[in-house]
Amino acid sequence: MIAYVNQSFIAEEKAVLQVGDLALQRGYAAFDFLRTKNGVPLFIDDYLDRFFASAAHMYLQPVQTKGEIKEIIHQLIQKNNLPESGIRMILTGGYSPDSYAPATPNLIVLEQALQLPSAEKFHAGLKVITHEYQRDLPAVKSINYLMGIWLQQKVRAQNAADVLYHKGGFVTEFPRANVFIVTPEGKIVTPAEGILKGITRMKILELAKEGFEVEERALHLDEVKGAAEVFMTSTTKRILPIYQVNDVVIGEGKAGPVATLLNTAFLDMEHQITTLQKTV
Repeated sequence: MIAYVNQSFIAEEKAVLQVGDLALQRGYAAFDFLRTKNGVPLFIDDYLDRFFASAAHMYLQPVQTKGEIKEIIHQLIQKNNLPESGIRMILTGGYSPDSYAPATPNLIVLEQALQLPSAEKFHAGLKVITHEYQRDLPAVKSINYLMGIWLQQKVRAQNAADVLYHKGGFVTEFPRANVFIVTPEGKIVTPAEGILKGITRMKILELAKEGFEVEERALHLDEVKGAAEVFMTSTTKRILPIYQVNDVVIGEGKAGPVATLLNTAFLDMEHQITTLQKTV
C-alpha cells in the first residue's frame, strides 16, 4: 500500500515519524476516517470539514488546505487501486520540544482494504453492554480510544460486540459509533450532547426526517432498554441493529422494520453518489 506522510507518497512499510512526535509521546492527534465505494470517497467534504474542526479544537493547524488534502486522497485512491477501502487521515501533535506543547503537525493519510458487515450480520443484530464513561472533548475525533480498547476484554467476556457509554444514566455513544432508538410510539431518537456527531449519523437523520418524527435530545438508558428498536451507525458499519443491551432483549430480538428501511435508503444514497461521481 502507498501512504502519504507530510509532502510525500511512500510505501506504507517505509513511512516513518520521529519518536518525538506528540502522537507517540502523549497520544495527541486528530484523525478522521472515510470510506470509498467503487473508488469514490463517500461524503468527502463532510469528513474534511469534521477533520479540520477537530484539528481546530485541538489547536492544530494543518499545513495543507482542505482542497489539497482532498486531492491527496484522490491521488492515493488512484495509486492503491482499492475500490472498496477506508481512508484514515491523522494530524499529529508534531515534534514537541518539551514533549507537551503542540508543534507543527505531521499529516498522515493511509488507505486500507475494508470489509463491511454482511447482510446476515445486519439481520441478526448485535449484543452490547454498557459502561459509565464520558470521553474527553467528545465533539473532537482524536486518536484517544483508551477506554474503548481497555474494555474489549470485558466486552468479549460477556459475548458482546460493543460497549455503549452512558453518564449519569443518559447514554452518549459507542467508542466508534452513534446510537439511535425507535420508541414504542415510532419516534426516532438519538443523543444530542456529549457525542461525536458522526457523518453517517448526519445522513441517517436526513433520511429519517423524510418519514419519521425525529428527536435529538438527552436519551436515558431506561428508554434504550424499553425501545422498540435500537441501532448503531458509523462509517464502517453503516447501520447495525442492536438486539440486546446487557441482559435486556430489544424488541423482537432482531433487525426491526425502521432500521431495515433506513439501511435500504442509505444504500440507495451511496449508490446515487457513486453513480453520479462516475458519470461526471
